[in-house]
Amino acid sequence: MRMPPCLADSMSERSSVAARPHAWRGTFLAVFAVTCVVRLVIACTLSPFGDEAFYWQESLAPAWGYSDLPPLTAWLIAASEACFGHGLLAMRLPFLLIGALLPWQTAAIARRYGDDAAGWQAATLVAVLPLAGSLGVLALPDVPLAFAIVLATQGLLAALDGNRLRDWAWLGVGLAIAWATHYRAAMPMLAGLVYLVAMPRGRAQWRRPGLWLAMGIASFGLVPIVLYNLASRGAGVAFQLVERNPWRFQADALVQPLEQAIACTPLAWATMLWALWRAWRRRHESPFDVVAVVGGMFVVGYFLLGLFADDVRFRAHWPLPGYVLACAVLPVLLRDAGRSWRRFATAGFVLAGIGLAAGFAWLGLAASTSGATSLATVKAFPSNFTGWREAATTVRERLAVRPDAIVVADNFMLAAELRFALGSAQTVYTLDSPLNMKHGRAPQLATWGFDEHGLSVHAGRPVLLVVDETSLRERERQAWLGSICSRVTTIVPVSRVDLFGGRRRFAFYDATVRARPLPNDPEACPVWTAYRAHYDG
Repeated sequence: MRMPPCLADSMSERSSVAARPHAWRGTFLAVFAVTCVVRLVIACTLSPFGDEAFYWQESLAPAWGYSDLPPLTAWLIAASEACFGHGLLAMRLPFLLIGALLPWQTAAIARRYGDDAAGWQAATLVAVLPLAGSLGVLALPDVPLAFAIVLATQGLLAALDGNRLRDWAWLGVGLAIAWATHYRAAMPMLAGLVYLVAMPRGRAQWRRPGLWLAMGIASFGLVPIVLYNLASRGAGVAFQLVERNPWRFQADALVQPLEQAIACTPLAWATMLWALWRAWRRRHESPFDVVAVVGGMFVVGYFLLGLFADDVRFRAHWPLPGYVLACAVLPVLLRDAGRSWRRFATAGFVLAGIGLAAGFAWLGLAASTSGATSLATVKAFPSNFTGWREAATTVRERLAVRPDAIVVADNFMLAAELRFALGSAQTVYTLDSPLNMKHGRAPQLATWGFDEHGLSVHAGRPVLLVVDETSLRERERQAWLGSICSRVTTIVPVSRVDLFGGRRRFAFYDATVRARPLPNDPEACPVWTAYRAHYDG
C-alpha cells in the first residue's frame, strides 16, 4: 500500500526534526569527551600556576578566609587532598568536575525555553568557547564562581516562571556559593538588583516571600567574609576594594574590548554581543529580560569598572557568566535570524573551537621542559608555569648537603611553589617582596608567621635563599635584589639555574638569618652583583 504524499512528507519532516537533537547531542558529547580528556591530561602534568600553589598553601590551614579570597577554593583543595593525597590531580580534581558542569547548566537553560536541539546546541557553544572549555584545568576560584552564578541564574529564571520556593532556594544557594568563593560575587548581586528595579517582571518580585528566602540563604555565604575581616581588621576587603584598585580613569583600559575579543575569539565574541543585544530587544519576553540585564551587566559592567579599577592583573575571564548566558539563548535567537547571521555564528564558534585547541596546545607545551623551550622566543611565554620543578630539584640537592638550613624564597609565589614541590612538611619562608603586597598575600603570610618577622625568630640560623630573578620587571630588579642583603646576612652564591634562554632564572645562596633588617649598600649586595655579572655576561 502506497503512503499518501502529504503524509509521507509530514513523517519525513518529523523524522528530520527528531534527528536534529540527536545529531547535536552526538556533536556535544564528542566535543565534551575530547575536552574532558585533554583537560585531565593537562591537569595531571602542568606545573601549578603561581596563584594555584598559594591556594594550595592556604588549604593546609583551613580558615574562615584569607587575605586574598574567601575560603571555598582552599576548602575544595583541602577536601580533595584529604581523600586522594597530595598531587597535581588531587589539587585540581574538584575544579575539573565543577568546570565540566557548565555546559550542562547552559543546556538546561536553553532547553527550558527552546527544545532539545537548542539545549545541545547551547552546550556545544559553551564547550568550545576558550574561556569556558578550559575551565577547571587550574584550581582557581573562577571555576566555582562561574558555576555558582549560572546556578543562581537558573534558580532565578525558574522562580520567575513558577514562583516555587525551591527555585528561590536555588537562587540563594548559588549566591551563597559565589560569596564563599570570591568578592566578585558583588557583581551578580548588583545585576540582580538592577533587574529587580528596572524590569517589570523584576519589580513584581519584591512582595514575594521567595525573594527574601533567597536573600536569606545567600547571606550565609557572607558569614566567612564577615568573620575573617573582623578578625583581620578588614584585610580582605581592604585589598579587594582599596589596595588593588587605583580608582581613577585609566585610558589604557579602553583596550578591554580587544582583550575580550582575543580571549573569546573575535567572531564568537561578536556573536555573543549580538545575542545580548537581541535579548535586550526582546526584553518583554522570558528569559530574554533576565539574560539582557544579568548577562549585559557582566559584559558592560565589568568594562566600565575596568576603566577605573585594577588593570595590572589578567581579567579577561571576569565577564564569562555573561557570555554563558548569551550562549544559552543564542540557538533560539538564531532561528529567527537571517541566514548570514547563522553562518557568521557558525564560523565564529568553529574558530572558537580552534582557539580552544590552540590554548590547550599552549598549556600542553608549558607542561614539559622541551615544550616550554619551544615557546622561549615568543612573547606569550608561560613563565608562571615553568621553572618551578628545576628550582625545587636544586633545593632538594642543597638540603641534602645542609639539612639544617631554613628555606627562604624571595617572594610568596616562589615560596608556595617550592613548598608544593617539597611537600607540606617543609616550611618555606618568604622575604617581604613588593609582590607579596601587590597580590594581597602579605597579611596572610604575616598571619602564618612565614614573612620576615616570622623568620627573624630564627636569627643566626643558616638559610638556603632562593631568588627568582625574573619575578619582577627589569626596572624593578635593582631596588629589590640590592635590598636582600639588608634582610639576610653572610650571603654566599652557591648555584644558578638558567632556563629557556634566560626567560626563567633562579639563584641560590647560603646565608644567615638577621635578627632585624639593617641598612646596606645595594650596589655591593652579592645578590645584585651576581645578577649583574651574569646578566652582563
